[in-house]
Amino acid sequence: MAEVAPPPVAVPESTDINMSDANPPAESAEASTAEGEQVKQEGDAKQEGKEQEEEEEEDPNKIPDDACPTLYLQNLNEKVRIQVMKETLSNLFKPYRPLGPVTAHRNVRMRGQAFVSFPDKETANQARRDVHEFPLYGKPIQIKFARTLADAVVKKTGDEKAFEEHTKKRLEDKKLKRKNNPLRQKAQSKLKSTDPDSSAPSNPSAAKKQRIAQMPDEYLPPNSVLFVQNLPDGTTADDLREVFEVHPGLVEIRTIAAKKDIAFVEFGDEDSATVAKDALHNFKIDGETKMKVTYARK
Repeated sequence: MAEVAPPPVAVPESTDINMSDANPPAESAEASTAEGEQVKQEGDAKQEGKEQEEEEEEDPNKIPDDACPTLYLQNLNEKVRIQVMKETLSNLFKPYRPLGPVTAHRNVRMRGQAFVSFPDKETANQARRDVHEFPLYGKPIQIKFARTLADAVVKKTGDEKAFEEHTKKRLEDKKLKRKNNPLRQKAQSKLKSTDPDSSAPSNPSAAKKQRIAQMPDEYLPPNSVLFVQNLPDGTTADDLREVFEVHPGLVEIRTIAAKKDIAFVEFGDEDSATVAKDALHNFKIDGETKMKVTYARK
């Protein structure tokens, strides 16, 4: 049998290799290395900054430079009576040796807020750390340093002259704040917009009555009679008596048969009426509807 020769083996054609492609220029390699090093440094710097921010956020011991030994409390349960709340807060902060009683007010602007003063910033900061977000009457307390020193702190740490100056400045700031109140400015602007030639009465007494008539309910002058509005359907004089008689000095409650969503509540004096007004304005008499309580127009 004849032998068959094996097929010829294909030999690959020679390929020219450019050595410059295999080995990049030294300059290009150095540039790549420098760029990589820069990216690495930027990444390290960002990571370091992030770690520093986290460290600062996690540092509860840090006391702000402008901190004072008075704490400002917010988010307090407004349904709790003010005296009960003050006693509870006093007991809560008792381990930190507060200076004087807890400061809290019944008026609408200061509802749900209080101030507590301590001997020094370090003690105040310890109290802030420990009690912040403590669940009191179903709401977590929000605490931060107050903007200004409390009277109790100045009185204890300073002399009589320093206390007088502090009190004077606080009252001036309070007047300025009231003057710049947006609602007050709006009311004053409305009064100024009235044409004096066509509507100004000739006698001062009539002018005063006109100003009061144009004034919003919130800025009426104090008197012993309160005007209650936005009462829910079915509210009776007895219902109102149950709410208002907890405040001393109640004299009479007058409902209006033709207009059942309003009523007049009379107290023995302006001070008693003011206490009741501040405590019960926006009170939900039926658990849902907020009633509006202002001074009545004379």
